[in-house]
Amino acid sequence: MERKIELHRTRRLRFDGAPASARAAEGTKARRGSVQSVDRALALVEVLASAASSLPLTELTRRARLNISTGHHLLATLVKWGYVAKAPGRRYALGARGLHLGQAFLQQVELPRRAQPHLERISEDTGETVHLAVLQGDAVITLIKLEGRHAVRVDAGIVGALDADAAHATALGKALLAWLPEQEVRRILAARGMAAFTPHTITDPDALIEELRLVRRSGHAVDREEFLPGVICIGAAIRNHLGAVVGAISASAPASRATSGHMARMREGVMTAARELSAAFDAQGPEVVPLAALRHP
Repeated sequence: MERKIELHRTRRLRFDGAPASARAAEGTKARRGSVQSVDRALALVEVLASAASSLPLTELTRRARLNISTGHHLLATLVKWGYVAKAPGRRYALGARGLHLGQAFLQQVELPRRAQPHLERISEDTGETVHLAVLQGDAVITLIKLEGRHAVRVDAGIVGALDADAAHATALGKALLAWLPEQEVRRILAARGMAAFTPHTITDPDALIEELRLVRRSGHAVDREEFLPGVICIGAAIRNHLGAVVGAISASAPASRATSGHMARMREGVMTAARELSAAFDAQGPEVVPLAALRHP
């Protein structure tokens, strides 16, 4: 039987190799079909990204080839949105919002590409259904699903589906939630509720908080028929070079096949993949691409 592999499709990005200074200068000119104020704002961000430290307004606008008044107004908007921050001495630097973009890029492009061979290895070793997912806002979204190779297999999770109200009941969700601050976990639970999908679902916030402590301690999460009757799932978190969770991997099996030996095989496969992916992100970090080098097709 031919195995079905589903992959979350992402927009392709094209890159150019133009020098940063030339790209920044080009960003100040109105291009056909472009918005001049957006070009100029991105030119300011590009200059800050290429600078070794924060810059005063006069130097920043000079490098971006903008007059001071225009640059000041654009920077006020960028500061408001968090993409630029004011530094001591009336200087400007990149804002923390840029980390959000890097995180989104990592999840949408880098994470699926890097994770695919690891998921295929787990599938080959266990024969079970394997998932890669991320936390998008308060919801768990599946990026990749590899269907099981057994005649009887788990059919759970749709690529691109948002399991908005099920993070507390799945191994993927628990692996993603475990590393968040407790107050953030409680906020998500309060906003989404804790529906009882099966008689085994944890529906008490304090009980789930304790479960998440065990997840952090052991390095993996377990769904014991909490989301779907008759399905056991093991998940582990993937962390990037900043220590933040960028995704999670899971393997799911019918309870009838979840012997202690098979569960150990699933657990080892999932945890090994999560460790190796985390180590790769820790050593390399995301592939940083200048903003002006990104072009929509």
